This record gives sequence, C-alpha cells and structure tokens, in this order.
Amino acid sequence: MQPDDLETPSDRVRARRLARRATLTRRGLLVGGLVAAGGAVTALVAATLPDGGPLDAAPQGVASLPPPVPTEGPVSPAAEPAGAQTLLSIWAHPDDDIIFSNPGLTEAIAEGATVRTVFVTGGDAGRGLDYMRSRELGIMKAYNRMRGSTADWTPRQITLLTGARVTRFVPDDDPRFSLTMLRLPDGNLDATGFAATGRTGLTQLLDGRAPTLSPLDGSPALDVTRLRASLAELVGAARPTRVSTHIPRGSAFAAGDHPDHSCVGELARGAMPSAGVSAAAVSYFLGYPSQSQPANVAGERLDDKVETYRTYAQDDPVIRCADAHACLAQRGFGQWLQRSYSKSDAEL
Repeated sequence: MQPDDLETPSDRVRARRLARRATLTRRGLLVGGLVAAGGAVTALVAATLPDGGPLDAAPQGVASLPPPVPTEGPVSPAAEPAGAQTLLSIWAHPDDDIIFSNPGLTEAIAEGATVRTVFVTGGDAGRGLDYMRSRELGIMKAYNRMRGSTADWTPRQITLLTGARVTRFVPDDDPRFSLTMLRLPDGNLDATGFAATGRTGLTQLLDGRAPTLSPLDGSPALDVTRLRASLAELVGAARPTRVSTHIPRGSAFAAGDHPDHSCVGELARGAMPSAGVSAAAVSYFLGYPSQSQPANVAGERLDDKVETYRTYAQDDPVIRCADAHACLAQRGFGQWLQRSYSKSDAEL
C-alpha cells in the first residue's frame, strides 16, 4: 500500500545490537542515523550500496499442501528451512500484508506457521532511501507485535542464483520469520512512477516500455526475465505450503487497484509453476477494491489488526496515526482495515 497515492497530508524493534555488529564498509551493512520520534530514539537499519553505486491465514477454501520437493540443481543462497506449515507472502509495498491479508496473517503466526514475506518495491513514493528504510523498520515492528517479541532483526544481503541482490531481515530470536526486500522503485498510483526514480516502475517493466528497473539501494538492475526468475527462486527457496499475494493484472478484481499491486500479483502467479507450487495453494487478496465489499473484520480481530497497523504507521510519517480511532478515520485505510477478501486462482 502506498500512502502518497491517496494524497494523504500526512513493541519497539531494538536495533542497538545491530549497530554494534555493523561494519562501516561499502560492502558491509551499516546502521543508518538515529531518528528521534516522539521522544524515542530508534536505529534505522539499512544496507550499503555496492562499490561504484550511489549511496495470513490459510487461504479461504484452500487446503494446505505439502512443501514442494526440491528439484535437482544448485541450492539457492536464499533457501530457508520450511516448517510443517509455511506461509509465503509476496507484496508490492511494506504494509500491504498487514492491511489486506490481516487478520489471517496474525492468526497464521499464532498457529505456529513459518512465515516468509517478500516485498518487491521499497514503497518509497519518490521520497528516497530514508523513507524506504522507515517503512522497513515499521514493518519489522509490526511483525514483532504480531509474534509477541521485541527482538532485533539482523539484515543480510543475498545474491541469488539469478544475480539479483536482495536484503533479508531475520529476527534474532526466531528464524521461522524473514522479510526479504527487492527494493524496486514504487510505480505511483497512476503507474507513471516518480521523477526521483526516472518515472519508471513495474508497469513499464512488464509492458516492455522499460528495459530494466534499478533497485533503490544500488543493487544490480533487473530486466523482466531476471525479475521473474528471481521471484521463482525465492518461492522455491521458501518451499511454502500456502501463498498469499495480490490480485494479478487481467483479473476483473484488479480494476481500481494500485498498479504495483496487480503487477506483483501477476509476477507472483507466474512464479508458482516453476517453483513447484500448486495453483490451489495460492490466495489472491483484494486491495483497494475491497472497500466496496461488506466489512468482515470486527470486534477483537479488528482491534488487533488496527493496533498492528498503528504500530507500523508510527515509523511511516505519511500515515502515522495516534490511536485506533485516528487510524480508522484515515481515508481508504479505515475501510481496508475493516475488510479482508481473497480469491482462489480459479476465481480470478
């Protein structure tokens, strides 16, 4: 979910230990500047740029399937241990999962599922690396809230077999969780991108109007073939029993959604067959258009969902809200928080 697209004017992840571990080299990891907010000081975690570069719940009506059996060939550097139940989520922006697939995501965590999450864009809204990093910090705090922890998250850069480079955050107290960031530029609500990132985004890449997209952190540029292969590699590396993602382009349910959402849905859907994941294991969640559906999240489930969102939003200056009432009063967000709808592959 990209807050700037709506023209909006507007617990605790302890990262101090990350600062002690970090090494200030161009190839290492570093801790960004300390940011004071509301009297608290929080360390923003960021990956440096390469040399030469500028600085849910179980799917509705879907049976869980066993993890796909790995095929012969080299093991991806992104491979992670699979659980008896492994939920893989693939989203466009940090916060899409907690807005559109919750409370299912929280419930999957409570049930003991292994949860792997991939964010394809940095959700930067043309605002640069600091804003991107603030959103990443916010989503780590939200996951900590959902799993009842205040642990640090350690970042690691991974070069995939495809040559793509991603940044993965794993909480120090539980390797069953991970957040993997591709950090591609946000495409804007009208799919024209932002001036700060060359007016390009996923829409132009998928339509063949942009030959490559360059990640915000200076990682190697990706053409559409490499991006598709990289997502397929990440899916195979997670060995999920179920997958949550956006409604893909071409579906009637994608009409009116953020272009990044539907592009990621298309990419995710296309990645499943080569990764050995059955179409029956995938749930596609309505984004913006969900607000036209009846509210179906209420009571304690809504309270919990809103508090997770509010926890995230404390580090997102565009949508920060002081309490549940203020969060629910936000245009668009208030409606989406009260809803969560998914479709099966057959329904698309």
